[in-house]
Amino acid sequence: MIDKVYCADVKPEMEGKKIKLAGWVYRKRAVGKKVFIVLRDSSGVIQVIFKKERGDAYKEAKDVGIESSIIIEGTVKADPRAPTGVEIEAESIEVVQNVDFFPITKDASEEFLLDVRHLHLHSPKVGAIMKVKATLMQAAREWLLQDGWYEVFPPILVTGAVEGGSTLFKLKYFDKTAYLSQSAQLYLEAAIFGLEKVWSLTPSFRAEKSRTRRHLTEFWHLELEGAWMDLWDILKVEEELVSYMVQRALELRRSEIETFRKDFTTLKNAVPPFPRISYDEAIDILQSKGVEIEWGEDMGADEERILTQEFEAPFFVYGYPKHIKAFYMKEDPEDPRKVLAADMLAPEGYGEIIGGSQREDDYNKLVQRILDEGMDPKDYEWYLDLRKYGSVPHSGFGLGLERLVAWVLKLDHVRWATLFPRTPSRLYP
Repeated sequence: MIDKVYCADVKPEMEGKKIKLAGWVYRKRAVGKKVFIVLRDSSGVIQVIFKKERGDAYKEAKDVGIESSIIIEGTVKADPRAPTGVEIEAESIEVVQNVDFFPITKDASEEFLLDVRHLHLHSPKVGAIMKVKATLMQAAREWLLQDGWYEVFPPILVTGAVEGGSTLFKLKYFDKTAYLSQSAQLYLEAAIFGLEKVWSLTPSFRAEKSRTRRHLTEFWHLELEGAWMDLWDILKVEEELVSYMVQRALELRRSEIETFRKDFTTLKNAVPPFPRISYDEAIDILQSKGVEIEWGEDMGADEERILTQEFEAPFFVYGYPKHIKAFYMKEDPEDPRKVLAADMLAPEGYGEIIGGSQREDDYNKLVQRILDEGMDPKDYEWYLDLRKYGSVPHSGFGLGLERLVAWVLKLDHVRWATLFPRTPSRLYP
């Protein structure tokens, strides 16, 4: 019996060995008395040659369509002219399913590719994105385990807002009203009192009608909360984690990354310590470049893009005005106008990939912030309990995984960094 192998595992030193491959027809051409099929599987591609003297196998190969699923058996031949330096001289072919016409052609529009996203996932280029994304998360888990963080599994159905009520997805929960989670943060804060350092990876939902290249209505959110940590402690965690994720991806997925970017400078520069500038300094930089922005205004995608031109590595902006940030962020004791918050921005125009802060640990101040935001403290009764029974200084952050992938691969939109993107105009497939 011949063992099945993956395309990427076929090496020139295996010359003369009989093997079995299973995959899909990626490319096909007939030249003279030969049919050349480029077979793809999850590992990569390999060229397979069917010669006319093979009879039925040659005829079947000649008739098979693009994206047909097939199983072939053949002999390994080393050939430097082949795309991977090796090819298979086929002896048999089993057509699992023949495809007469595959709907996606080379000139397909982006909107069409999104309409048939379930078929677009056949593409090796899409596969490369997903491999890089998986590797970034693999690296995150490695680092978090090494640094003593515990993974927890918070709920998705919630009763209150984290990032503001206007972006909540509302739903009926039996005879009550519930919402899809905007962030796991509040639940992670509860978990620190037993575990101290916790993290989760969950989908987060934002009912924003934003159509920028960095917004999705559903995205994957890597979030951490740590007890006994101030803002500067959590920034150190952020830069060490992101650096490890990026450098590990460069180590394990270099060929996939090279499919999308040739210049690795900013990725290699992602090593601690990351540059830090204050919000005040950021406003000065933007004003010096002719941007019409005043102190106290929030920075949007355009302002962040301009700011990133000053850096060739990820960097932090810290010390934001209190009124533009969330209710749970701790007031700066040295300047009550500000909160102890910081965003990590990716270079090359990508902007914010992490938002984090030290959390307000004082019960009375937190209640007042909730009231100031026009919310009802009763909706946060359990969360306020955390400030009544053993409250401690603590900090945390959330990383948008698709935004990180988009920067690493220089994608033009975060929608390409997720299997089935959800945007204000897209819920299918």
